[in-house]
Amino acid sequence: MDQEKIGKFIQEKRKEQNLTQSDLAEKLNITDRAISKWENGNCLPDAGTMPELCKILNISINDLFSGEIVDMKDNEKKLEENLLEMTKIKEQRDKELLTLEIFIGVIVSIIMFACIFIASFADIKDWLRVVLIIIGIIPFAIGISYAIRIEQIAGYYECPNCNHKYIPTYKSVLFAMHVNRTRKMKCPKCGKKGWHKKVLK
Repeated sequence: MDQEKIGKFIQEKRKEQNLTQSDLAEKLNITDRAISKWENGNCLPDAGTMPELCKILNISINDLFSGEIVDMKDNEKKLEENLLEMTKIKEQRDKELLTLEIFIGVIVSIIMFACIFIASFADIKDWLRVVLIIIGIIPFAIGISYAIRIEQIAGYYECPNCNHKYIPTYKSVLFAMHVNRTRKMKCPKCGKKGWHKKVLK
């Protein structure tokens, strides 16, 4: 997916509608800096913004992803290409998120164990030991809850019974027994419990 081409296309269509970056930003309830980033090809609009953006610019989402007005006879082919490209982008982002999850987990664990180790063996006052333990536990609790949130939304879980792939609720991921990224959960489709594996595709 050519982000620069898409950015130039957004700029072209914005100008056709006689809108400044500020005008478009106001209509979308975002900053004009975000519009500038799109038009410079630095990033793509968020999924939640795309439908309204396309409506304002009088284009289809397929046109947006293609960076040009798609001829009706090529519409289906372009749509398939864009869907495949979006799938690849999602898979790549999910991999990056899961790597970030590991990084967060390791860092907050090191902080917590370092604080507990110092509190256990250093010759310090009792109140300072308590403070050190709290200092270690707070970032650990925040970091782990954030890491679980990443694991919930990145990729999918696959039911071993019916092979249904889904994104579970945060609560079901949080309270599920797990071994690495395989969790014992109930499938929302078949209703059976099993060890559901994390998959990216």
